Amino acid sequence: MFLIINFIIILLIIRILFSGKILESLMEYRWKFLLRFQHIFFLFIFILMTYFTENYFLDSTQLVISIFLNTIFNVGIYYLVYYYLVPRFYLSNKYPEFILYALICFLVSSLFRILWEPAVFQMDFSGEGYHVGFLYNVYISQGIVILVGSFLGITKDKFLIEQDVISLGEEKDQLYLDLLKSKLNPHFLLNTLNNIYANSFTHSEKTSDSILQLSRLLKYIIYDSGKEKVTVSQEFSSLKALAALYQLKYNNQLDIVMDIEDQEEFDIVEIPSAVFLTLFENALKHSAIGEDPQGFIKLFCKIERSELYFEIINSVGKDRSNPVESDYHGLGNEAIIHILEKFYADQYEFYSGPKYSDQYKIALNIIING
Repeated sequence: MFLIINFIIILLIIRILFSGKILESLMEYRWKFLLRFQHIFFLFIFILMTYFTENYFLDSTQLVISIFLNTIFNVGIYYLVYYYLVPRFYLSNKYPEFILYALICFLVSSLFRILWEPAVFQMDFSGEGYHVGFLYNVYISQGIVILVGSFLGITKDKFLIEQDVISLGEEKDQLYLDLLKSKLNPHFLLNTLNNIYANSFTHSEKTSDSILQLSRLLKYIIYDSGKEKVTVSQEFSSLKALAALYQLKYNNQLDIVMDIEDQEEFDIVEIPSAVFLTLFENALKHSAIGEDPQGFIKLFCKIERSELYFEIINSVGKDRSNPVESDYHGLGNEAIIHILEKFYADQYEFYSGPKYSDQYKIALNIIING
C-alpha cells in the first residue's frame, strides 16, 4: 500500500511539474534544463522509495549498500527504457514490440533482484508476511521504474516536437517579415531611376529631389527594415519618401494627404518594420493614383491613451472591378496579420475592407502599453 501511494504521488508531482501552462511557460526557455531535472528528480524519489521499503529487512549498513546497488542497477533499466525502448519501438508505432520488451525488462530485473538481494544481504524473512512483502516491493519498484521511464520518454518526445513547432512558427513569422521587407515594387524603383536619368539632361530640380528621396527610401529598406522593430518616425520617413517619389513622377499633382500629428511618442514607440510601408504601397497600387484623375489617398495616425491608431483610406480604380482580391494585396495583408500576431497577440485590431463602393479602408489599432 505504501508503494502504491508513493507511485500515485510521483505521477501527480510529475504531472504538475511537466504539464499545463507551467510546463509551456518553462519549456519555452528552460526545456533542456527540465529534461535533465526530471531524471534527477525521479532518481531522488527512487532512493527515498527504496529506503522506506527495505528498512524492514536490512540494518543501517546493509540498507545503504542496497540503496547504492539498486540505484545503479535501476538507473541502467530506466535509461534502457527511456533512451532505447521508447524511441526504437513506441515512437516508431511498434506498440506490441514495445510492450513485449518492457515486460521482459520488468520480469528480468525483478527476478534479478529477487535472487541477488536475499543472497547478498542474507535477509531475514522470519517475520510473518515478510517474504511476500519483499516480493511485492520488488515488483512494484521495478514496475514504477519502467512505467516512469516510459512515461517521461514519451512526453519528452512530445515536448521536443512542441518546441520544434514553436521554432518553426517563429521562422515562418520571420519569413513573412522578410517578405514584407522585399515587397517594394522593383518596377517602381526601375521607373524612378529612369525618370531621374531623363531629368538629368534638363538639369531639373526634380533630379536632385528624386535622388534624395530615393536615397532615403533605399536607406530605410537596406538598413532600418533589417531591424526587428523601428520607431514610428522611422517608418513614416519611408512613407514620406515613397510618396515624394510618386509626387515627383506626376509633377506634384497627386492627391496624397498625410494627416500625421507631430507627437514626441513617434520617436519612442517602436513597431515591426515595413508594416506601415507595405500598407501604404498597397494603397498606392490599388487606388490607381496617377492613372485615375479621381484617385486619392488619405493617411492618418496618432497615439492616444497608450494606443497607436493608423488608418489609410484610398480610392478604388474605376477599371478594377475587384482590386482587393489581387495576389499582391492579399499576400501583404496576410503577412501583416502574422507579424501582428507575433508581436501584439490580443493587443491589436486590424480592419481591411471597403468603406464605400469607390473607397477602401485599412485601419490598425495597437495597444502599445498593454
